[in-house]
Amino acid sequence: MRKALLVLAVPAALSCSANTPPGPQKFAVTAGTPYQASSTEPRITNIRMLTNGGENAEAYFSGDETKLIFQRTRPPELPCDQMFTLDLRTGAEKLVSTGKGRTTCGYFYPSDDKIIYASTHHVSAQCPAPPDMRQGYVWALYEYDLFIADADGSDVRQITNEKGYDAEATISNDGRKIVFTSVRNGDLDIYTADADGGNVRQVTNEPGYDGGAFFSPDGSEIVYRGGHPTTDQELSDYRRLLSQGLVRPSKLDIFIMNADGSNKRRLTNNGAANFAPFFHPSGRQIIFSSNMHDPRGRNFDLYLINVDGTGLERVTTHEDFDGFPMFSRDGTRLVFGSNRGQAKRGETNIFIADWKSTP
Repeated sequence: MRKALLVLAVPAALSCSANTPPGPQKFAVTAGTPYQASSTEPRITNIRMLTNGGENAEAYFSGDETKLIFQRTRPPELPCDQMFTLDLRTGAEKLVSTGKGRTTCGYFYPSDDKIIYASTHHVSAQCPAPPDMRQGYVWALYEYDLFIADADGSDVRQITNEKGYDAEATISNDGRKIVFTSVRNGDLDIYTADADGGNVRQVTNEPGYDGGAFFSPDGSEIVYRGGHPTTDQELSDYRRLLSQGLVRPSKLDIFIMNADGSNKRRLTNNGAANFAPFFHPSGRQIIFSSNMHDPRGRNFDLYLINVDGTGLERVTTHEDFDGFPMFSRDGTRLVFGSNRGQAKRGETNIFIADWKSTP
């Protein structure tokens, strides 16, 4: 569901740094190929293009930061998203989902012995049908449930079994908590759970879509994207689409709240589609993707904003899509998805770059 915003870009997870676990020892990334940095993007240097071909997105570091987990669609062999891992030293890739159905939102447990992802393979081995765009640009809420597997993809265990959408799961840095989005109460809300899927707790309850959540470095807060109807007409449209298993993501804002759902604060209010927020390791800034600069709403770039909503800064300036950013735990590297370097129109690839705290 997060990756669906890519369609708009082309035609057709406070001050808490003292409690943040230290990052793994840094090593040279030798996977992929060098990609030319731009003087208009001074915060990202030493860029490497890690994949080449198809739609590759939502890449997130392993606990030791030597690997990424990401999702890929590449017809005809991969007609819809499956989960892969990529070794940042060797470039070796491995399929870690079942190869059936459609998957989304893979994430490593910090211990690196397990992964979590959402999948429809238990419903059908076939790819689910894409949404009908005759109602405008919409996302389909597929019959996802959450699955835990060993890091190599073996020993797959289903941990949710609710009707409808359970997806977008990420893990706290200490490995104790999951945060995810579910429609189990009849609305799209954020829930937390223990690492094994037990002790589920709802933490948002405002009508509309809440999702794409990540914990702060110390696990005390959650950043997420939300789209909440403000008029009777918007609420009626939202509920009508939701009854059809659809949602319209044209207006989303970035929010922060305490991990128990209290003290919710809105960071953006620009009428655009703002999504894929992630905390800087300092806990004082959020990086996210937005089309706020594009009157057509088709081009997404990365932005930084302080947790109090001040200090908005544009990070990337490429003419096509940039999204799904994640910092390494020491804040010296950034991984993201982008249309830059595409061999064919519509391809999205994974990039890694060194991050400059001061551009």
